[in-house]
Amino acid sequence: MPPTLVRRYLKPIVFAACLLPLLSVLWRAFGLAGTDLGANPIEEIQDTFGQWGLRILVITLAITPLRDWFDAAWVVMLRRMLGLFAFTYVLLHFLTWLVLDQGFYWSGILADIAERPFITIGFTAFVLLVPLAVTSTNKMMRRLGKRWKTLHRLIYPISLLAVWHYYWQVKADIREPLIYLSIVMVLLGWRVWKSKSRSSSRVTVARGAQQNAHATTPRRYEEYEPAKSAELSGSE
Repeated sequence: MPPTLVRRYLKPIVFAACLLPLLSVLWRAFGLAGTDLGANPIEEIQDTFGQWGLRILVITLAITPLRDWFDAAWVVMLRRMLGLFAFTYVLLHFLTWLVLDQGFYWSGILADIAERPFITIGFTAFVLLVPLAVTSTNKMMRRLGKRWKTLHRLIYPISLLAVWHYYWQVKADIREPLIYLSIVMVLLGWRVWKSKSRSSSRVTVARGAQQNAHATTPRRYEEYEPAKSAELSGSE
């Protein structure tokens, strides 16, 4: 797909689609068209933001594999926007818990983070996600250089922690967390395979270069010897 079409049409469509979960929460929060947030509105808001944060995070993680599998370089143009939407929903998930659920009750908040494992894991994933959002600009990419790519590999453990957080949070039905886990493991496993393939290719190329160097060295010596003999015989 041409970059112009991605910028003019696809990115606005994806942007609007990513806004839909937030608009849905606002729509139900104001009771429009007879809708509501159910018996526990705070939990509904928190779960909606958390689930969509995880979903968009997994989609962001899939961008590079999709590019390579389908030779679709244009999907990379969506990665930053998707990553920022993932962070936004995770942030809203956290703020819902912090403000609406806990009411800034700091002693209870700190106790929850320390004593409830699924909150500890979720909070850790959120903290790790913050520097990725902060350094997502072109300016930060230039400033960090090679370190930027290393930093943004944090998305790998973040994805696993997010799935783990969700898995421990659900009460009984763990099918959805397991689906996310399966997808994340496939995406990460593919990256490991790709990295090993690159390493083996580099070793093969290096060995081939060494073999070529050894093969050409005697020929150069043989080409030199007749010339040297001719010079000696001519001098005599």
